[in-house]
Amino acid sequence: MRTPSSSGSPNRFGRRLFLTFFKTYTEKIWGIPCWELKAEWAAQRIKDLSLRTLLRSMYRKPGRSIRTLIEEFHYPRLGPGMMWRAATSQIMSRGGEVRLNAEVVRILRRGARIEGVVVTGGQAHELIRGSSFLSTMPLAELVARLDPLPSATVVAAAERLRYRDFPTVCLILNRRHLFPDNWIYIHDPGVKVGRIQNFKNWSPDMVPDPSKSTLGLEYFCNHDDELWHLTDEDLITLATHEVEQIGLAAAAEVEAGCVFRVLKAYPVYDGDYRDALDTLRGFIDGIENLQTIGRNGLHRDNNQDHAMLTGMLAVRNLVLGERHDLWSVNVGEDYHEESTQTDRRRHVS
Repeated sequence: MRTPSSSGSPNRFGRRLFLTFFKTYTEKIWGIPCWELKAEWAAQRIKDLSLRTLLRSMYRKPGRSIRTLIEEFHYPRLGPGMMWRAATSQIMSRGGEVRLNAEVVRILRRGARIEGVVVTGGQAHELIRGSSFLSTMPLAELVARLDPLPSATVVAAAERLRYRDFPTVCLILNRRHLFPDNWIYIHDPGVKVGRIQNFKNWSPDMVPDPSKSTLGLEYFCNHDDELWHLTDEDLITLATHEVEQIGLAAAAEVEAGCVFRVLKAYPVYDGDYRDALDTLRGFIDGIENLQTIGRNGLHRDNNQDHAMLTGMLAVRNLVLGERHDLWSVNVGEDYHEESTQTDRRRHVS
């Protein structure tokens, strides 16, 4: 086996721990061997973590916070959706407008500026003009919807970006308590599930009946995989069987289930991504009134807090004239500020 360059490699943890705790789960997520993943992913996800710090944290509190070993954080009582409902309420109370289920089908560009977007909520199309734009779209889709398209080089770079898709199977189980953790990672290659959320342990209010528990079984695949195209019933059957196979609960305890599917949930850090992303950044930084934000807008596997931070900093750039480099959020110990004039040294093509 080739020595992987990232994702908890033997270089940091040793071969046995790598094979036991990192390899199988990481390859479930990305669908490629660990050695094909770029080191940038591990630099973000296991920042400051080594076997020494891990063992030290078991016996005494480290002198500084290790982000990978964070022990507590605030969680919304009814889940993260509370934040977005509150944001929607504030926007609307100030005269703003929030449209749901309105897909952007075209992005009108004139030279180095975006002039508007064409959205559809069904059959009808509507042009919405604006002076400034923030985008959380996957970069591959953003480029494909530009009108006119950029150069063939930029289009080819966008087409090289890869993503992993994310079906979650939620199961309601007739048991008060299942296990004490908020979530667990499943390394066993004998099952397809990669991670299991225990929503009741995040917040008891997320499970209205205290005599029951709700699990979210997370699967990782590509949209052209057989797993993605399973019916909801088949996915619920699979998840029910795997809960029993793992030993968390008996299949007979599962009362009901439902499926949620998210396309392009994970931007892939494969061998081609860095050159492609550099090309795309050069193009996007040359558009005067566009900032891309979030996990897919920057093709970066950030946590939710960093993804939200990029949106906040983008607004500060826009409203206050600040110069935050959104591409550097969560790259190193701190993000870096750069002059927007320097960023725009590359021209739109």
